[in-house]
Amino acid sequence: MKIEEVQSTTKKQRIATHTHIKGLGLEASAREASGLVVDMIRQKKMAGRALLLAGPPGTGKTALALGISQELGSKVPFCPMVGSEVYSSEVKKTEVLMENFRRAIGLRIKENKEVYEGEVTELSPEETESVTGGYGKSISHVIIGLKTVKGTKQLKLDPTIYDALIKEKVAVGDVIYIEANSGAVKRVGRSDAFATEFDLEVEEYVPLPKGEVHKKKEIVQDVTLHDLDAANARPQGGQDILSLMGQMMKPRKTEITDKLRQEINKVVNRYIDEGVAELVPGVLFIDEVHMLDMECFSYLNRALESSLSPIVIFATNRGICNVRGTDMTSPHGIPVDLLDRLVIIRTETYGPAEMIQILAIRAQVEELNIDEESLAYLGEIGQQASLRHAVQLLSPASIVAKMNGRDNICKADLEEVSSLYLDAKSSAKLLQEQQDRYIS
Repeated sequence: MKIEEVQSTTKKQRIATHTHIKGLGLEASAREASGLVVDMIRQKKMAGRALLLAGPPGTGKTALALGISQELGSKVPFCPMVGSEVYSSEVKKTEVLMENFRRAIGLRIKENKEVYEGEVTELSPEETESVTGGYGKSISHVIIGLKTVKGTKQLKLDPTIYDALIKEKVAVGDVIYIEANSGAVKRVGRSDAFATEFDLEVEEYVPLPKGEVHKKKEIVQDVTLHDLDAANARPQGGQDILSLMGQMMKPRKTEITDKLRQEINKVVNRYIDEGVAELVPGVLFIDEVHMLDMECFSYLNRALESSLSPIVIFATNRGICNVRGTDMTSPHGIPVDLLDRLVIIRTETYGPAEMIQILAIRAQVEELNIDEESLAYLGEIGQQASLRHAVQLLSPASIVAKMNGRDNICKADLEEVSSLYLDAKSSAKLLQEQQDRYIS
C-alpha cells in the first residue's frame, strides 16, 4: 500500500520587486516615523495631511509606502500612482489626480436587510377579474407559507414577487429566501425532508433553515468614492436611441464632472450624518512626484484642503531641481508653498548589516538557499553598486548553482555571476575609459 502526498496545484504568487514586504517592522528612523503615521491614520487624525518620503534611489521609499499599506490592512483603501500617469491625451491632468484622490477614500456602508426564509408549505396565487376587461384573470396577490425549525408564517406577497417565484421555478417543498426591501427571491434548494422520494436525483437538498422565518441581517459594504462616481457617471439602460448607441460603442473614458462629485458628496455627507455610513480616509501614494507640473501642484494645494481628502504620501529621489514646466528651482522639484504643508521623512542608504538582512529575506521569498559567506559577499557588492543590483544577482546565481549540480548558492557562483553582469557604476566607468570607441 503506497501513500503519496498530493502537491497543491494553486499557482504560486509571482515574485515582484517588493513581494517580500509584509509590513513595516520598526527599527530605522524612517520606519519609526512611518509607524507613527500608521497610528495617526488608524485614529483618523491624519486626514488632509501629506507626507513626503525623500532620499536617494534604492533607499526603500516605495517599500516604506507599501509597508504602510500592509500595516493598515485591506480595509483601508490604498491607491498607488506614478507622477507621469497624469499626462493623458484624453483626460485633463487634474481629472486624473482627482480620480485617484477619490479612489483613496473609502466609505463603509451599513445596511439592514430583512429576509424571510424557509421551506415553502403552500403557494397559492389569488386571482381577480382583469382590470382591462375581457376574459383574462390577473393575479392580485400570492399567499405563501414558509416553515423553519422554529415555526411557520403565512405571507401575502405582491404579484411582482409571484413573477420572480415562477422565474426561479419555486414549488412546494423548496427552501427559498425573499428579501423584504427589494423583493428579490432566491431558491436555495429542495428541503431534505423529500430526499428519499426518488432514486435518481438531480436536486440539491438543503436542511430546513434555523431560527425564525423573519430575520434581520446587517450587511457591511466597503466602496470607494470613485466607485460611486463611476456608477453615477454612466446612466444604465434606457430605450432611446442615444443610450442604445452608447451601449454599442466602446466606452471612452468619460470625464466625471465636478457637479456630479458635489452631488455625491452631499449624499455621502447625509449618510454619514444619519450614521448609515462612515468615512475611511485611505492613502494616496504618488511616486516620482517631481514629474508633476505647476498646474497639478496648485490643484493638490486645493485638494488637500477639501473636507473629503485622503492621506497623501509623495515620494521623490530628486535633490534641488527645476519644477517641471518652469525655470524655478526648488527642493525635490516641488514648489515651496506645497512643501510647507508636507511632513518630510528622509530615507537613508542602507548599511551593510541591513543590506545582508534584506538580501536574506529576499532569498527566503524566492525560495533560494544561500550560505552566510555568500550573503556577506553579496552585501559587499550591494555597498559598492546598489541594493537593487545585489538583489538581481540572486536569481542568476541560483541557476548557475543548479548547473553546477548544487542546491545552495555559494560564493563561487556569485563571483561568476558578478563577472558576467555589470552594474550601473562600473558600466559608466568603462564608458569613460573607452569614450573614443563609442558614438557620442
